[in-house]
Amino acid sequence: MPIHNLRITQLDPNKASDRSRLVKFTFKLHKSDPYWVPPLIGDRKKFLDPAKNPSFEYLKVAYFVAEALVIPENTPKGTITGGMEQDVGTIAAVINPRHNETHNDKIGFFGLFECINSHEVADALLDAAAGWLRGQGYNGMRGPATFTMTDEVGLLVDGFNDEPRILMPYNPPYYPELVEVYGLKGVMDLYAYKWDMIAQYGGKVENLPPKLVRVMEKLKQRGNLTLRKMDMKDWDNEVEKVKIIYRAAWEANWGAVPITDHELDHYAAEMKQILDPNLVFFVEIEDKTIGMALTLPDANFVLKKMKGRLFPFGIIQALRYQNKITWARVWALGVLPEYRHLGADGVLIYETAKSAMESGYRCMEGSWILANNVEMNRLIQNLGGMLYKTYRMYEMEL
Repeated sequence: MPIHNLRITQLDPNKASDRSRLVKFTFKLHKSDPYWVPPLIGDRKKFLDPAKNPSFEYLKVAYFVAEALVIPENTPKGTITGGMEQDVGTIAAVINPRHNETHNDKIGFFGLFECINSHEVADALLDAAAGWLRGQGYNGMRGPATFTMTDEVGLLVDGFNDEPRILMPYNPPYYPELVEVYGLKGVMDLYAYKWDMIAQYGGKVENLPPKLVRVMEKLKQRGNLTLRKMDMKDWDNEVEKVKIIYRAAWEANWGAVPITDHELDHYAAEMKQILDPNLVFFVEIEDKTIGMALTLPDANFVLKKMKGRLFPFGIIQALRYQNKITWARVWALGVLPEYRHLGADGVLIYETAKSAMESGYRCMEGSWILANNVEMNRLIQNLGGMLYKTYRMYEMEL
């Protein structure tokens, strides 16, 4: 697709029309991709709005759009008749002071990277983000992260022939090459694992491997572990337990940043709308909560039917398809560090898989898992998880 007059324009994050422009381009770019799942337009606009996304209480961002005169492929050589000015890419440059304080570095981030298959456009977008970060005194750029490590991170580098699960990113196969040719290098891989509970166990708990069942039951007895499902009637107290475990269990992870109360409350409120209490487990020892597994129904199945809009017909599609969701995603699983020797993390996965099968789910994804988290990767594989997608974080010096 020949392009001319390429230029980069910085947008205003506080301007509704500029945020809408970013969202519209994403829909236009991916509308013909069978694996892309359109978010609800209203939700996406709120996510990009500094006044409504709690992460913007500490983040500083710059939004950019690439515009160009795009020439149709069949235009005679040497002419630009029929060309049209249009958006051809977007990017955000992100400064996360909480990351810099935690890791004692001057790394900035890029996110919202959407681009036609053009090295010229990709280079211009990445130049804009890198230049803005450099001008703010930063000496490295990492991404994609839109906008924190708790949100959408990494480029999909394998496993393109499948839709993303809930709250996981998706990109066309050509994106990794665009950023790699620019000079970004892979710095960390993030893994997604799959359990096909029909193919592996016939969808029945009684078909779980007897050895696995014996080991898990023995771990529960030996560690005096009690498993319970989330009490939706005690929501506020349950959320407080999640906060304690989430912060303690993830604080040592690569790239982790302490999450704020406002952020966790925001995530909790968003997830409550789709939560299946049969998929949320706490593990306790003598009434002390030491770990949790938070698994979400894959609402992307419904979102795809809604095509980005809740009204007028999206709500009808949601009601029609919400009981037909067959996938679930383990979004968060953590155990307090001082109790990890008890095998509670394995027991949480085991109980979640059992409950998912009993509730009619056919497949389950565990994502994402850091490549350097050797123990968790080994545990998931031992419990039957199959590595089926890889996401990659990139980095470069500025």
